[in-house]
Amino acid sequence: MKEFLITSLCAVTPHEALPNAALWIRDGKIHRIFSDGELPSETRQLPRTDAKGHIAVPGFIDLHIHGYAGFGPECAAPQALLRMSKELAKTGVTAFCPTLYCAKPHDMELLLQKLHPALGHEAGARIIGFHLEGPFISPKKPGVMKPQDIAPADLDAFKRIYDAAQGAICSLTLAPELPGIEPIIEFAKEKGILLQAGHTNATYDEFLLGAARGVTHVTHLFNAMSPFTHREPGTAGAALMHPGISCEIIADGVHVHPDVVSFLRTVKPVENIVAVTDALLPTGQKTGPFLANGEAVVFEGGVWKRESDRVIAGSALTMPRAFKNLVDFGFTLPQAVCCTSANAARLQGLAKQGRLEEGAEADLVLLNASFEPQAVFLRGQKI
Repeated sequence: MKEFLITSLCAVTPHEALPNAALWIRDGKIHRIFSDGELPSETRQLPRTDAKGHIAVPGFIDLHIHGYAGFGPECAAPQALLRMSKELAKTGVTAFCPTLYCAKPHDMELLLQKLHPALGHEAGARIIGFHLEGPFISPKKPGVMKPQDIAPADLDAFKRIYDAAQGAICSLTLAPELPGIEPIIEFAKEKGILLQAGHTNATYDEFLLGAARGVTHVTHLFNAMSPFTHREPGTAGAALMHPGISCEIIADGVHVHPDVVSFLRTVKPVENIVAVTDALLPTGQKTGPFLANGEAVVFEGGVWKRESDRVIAGSALTMPRAFKNLVDFGFTLPQAVCCTSANAARLQGLAKQGRLEEGAEADLVLLNASFEPQAVFLRGQKI
């Protein structure tokens, strides 16, 4: 039985920040949390790691990320996902959903067949499953998805995609207003797939119908969706007005204005806000060429833009930066922990992850006062 203490830290739970705390780690799990001044006698002989007053938070969980450090699903190789896993762990991410761009259904099948062998062999952040951003999205809200790859709703096509992934699809972004989408929604629900409304032009009523059917999560709120106006609240308005709808937010301060991110916590339960990076493949990459979804991109104004026309291609956010941004935007430390760890874990059914609590897996990050990772533990092992 391997056990040790991490002392002199501020432990942040979804409910409070505990100063002068200590964590007793046993067999890869958090055995006890207590004050440094209350260390029981049976811990006196245990090895200790002095956290030097750093902030301990649960390992970050990113449910929407296309790549990192030059590695990602579009590389079409399991080794690329494994490298992505290792590089993400260095940033404090302990679990993630590699996200596939919208592509023709047959192409998504082939890609998933190539990627699936990586699952279960991660040395870094765990792969929860694949997030598919398409192909059943609205041609009216493609964002930077390639319009020619958007497909009409087709249950048989989705079943083939599901089989190609050997069931390892954890979330599906779709447009709930598409004709014929209902059978796909029902099939995905049966398989335990988190259904997300995104790249959608749904009216307010169309979104609520989709929500009633089971599409209760929203992909990158405000981006690539019908906007909130006073006469037609759209998808964005429905997400704001209905507390039970959960949503992603790209908390880089560019995709969504910082004050809007701050406003979100005043109108939605914090437990239904999930910070994601939606980061593109070259994020964290030291040298070029910088490519995303087969196109050259440049880093400009805090985001990746297509080199050809300077249109925003996607995010360059990391999860520790998202955590810092949330705090800078007015979220408390416990609220930021909810948005970067606990809420994502709940949505994906990860009962023992995403929280600093007794019995939880010891996936945690020590952050300095600038919220930069100083140490990362995966199942109690320091990486």
